[in-house]
Amino acid sequence: MNFIQTVIRPRRDRVLFATFDDQVTLRQDFTDRLELLNKAVFAVNKTGQKTALYDAIWQFCDEKMRSAQGRRALVIITDGDDTYSRADINDAIDIAQRTETTLFTISTKAGLSSVVPGVEGGTVKDHGDKGLERLCDETGGTAFFTGDMLALERSFQRIANELQTQYLITYKPTNDRYDGSYRKVEVKLTNPNDKYRVKTKRGYTAIADSVTPK
Repeated sequence: MNFIQTVIRPRRDRVLFATFDDQVTLRQDFTDRLELLNKAVFAVNKTGQKTALYDAIWQFCDEKMRSAQGRRALVIITDGDDTYSRADINDAIDIAQRTETTLFTISTKAGLSSVVPGVEGGTVKDHGDKGLERLCDETGGTAFFTGDMLALERSFQRIANELQTQYLITYKPTNDRYDGSYRKVEVKLTNPNDKYRVKTKRGYTAIADSVTPK
């Protein structure tokens, strides 16, 4: 709820809340009413035994983000280890790119009071961590690895800032056929410096199913 309250702008933004374990469950559909989101969040009182991370990304991008207006973002709080999905990481990236959805991840692997060496600083880069980084890199988002509540708060604010300071750049490709090929995209600053950096997805698959940004 702290994250939702940090990011949401009254009467401008809408949020849905969902959980995923061995099932993907919509707890609250898109709304700008904080009391409904609060009720949904605090109704979750236990964790599941499985993690269908990629299925959750696929389902909500396909069923919810495809028809959402404006900027689309999924903020995923997880340890990064998928143990139950039928979809894989490539499927998740593909559907996010096709629906113009930016993925942000917050890793819970370190906990909020971890004293395990190499974990609390977000320094561990195992298979799950690298998967979270790839999900975000390929869709224009950012992966956060936190180890305490203060770091978590900073992650929330950084995501809020990124969502509220985006630019939309479009171009017409020389090859305008939907041939299923992967097209790499690279955006550079004309005057590179340490103050600014470009954060965008690395490319897209040219298929007719893609959503046109609005």
